[in-house]
Amino acid sequence: MTNAQSEQADLLDFLGKHRGFLRYTAEGLTDEQANTASTVSALTIGGLIKHVTAVEKNWATFVQTGAPEIDYAAESATEYTPEMVAAWEDNFRLVAGETLADVLAEYEKTAAATDELVRTLDLNATYELPAAPWQPPGVFWSVRRVFLHITAETAQHAGHADIIREAIDGQKTMG
Repeated sequence: MTNAQSEQADLLDFLGKHRGFLRYTAEGLTDEQANTASTVSALTIGGLIKHVTAVEKNWATFVQTGAPEIDYAAESATEYTPEMVAAWEDNFRLVAGETLADVLAEYEKTAAATDELVRTLDLNATYELPAAPWQPPGVFWSVRRVFLHITAETAQHAGHADIIREAIDGQKTMG
């Protein structure tokens, strides 16, 4: 095994571990429970899985094509209507017609596609992030860093999901 293959195997193992923690928090839940905000936040287990899936898809696109052009100045000048806010919030919960099984299936599909990218892309390739209010222009991330970021995002939200699940029925991922 080459060093690159070893690194890819490590990335896949690490990401897989944290995906497993996130999926475990959803085991045995009804759709109603998966859409329960059991803490003071509005986060739900189903919504967190939807969010992690969307984030992973966006970063997968980035490592293949680079950053999309985003005009944050124009976006921040937009007056947000209640409908826009509700549409945004729908990214973090199950909505009519969605089931936990559906979001888990989409997560698995997205994970498989990302895993293939980890196996095939040059981890040293870099892309410029879009200029944004929170960062100056000229910031580049390697493909490696993107996969590490996806792992960190997954781990963080697996922890959120664990707290939510514990408040629903006492189940914990570890401990």
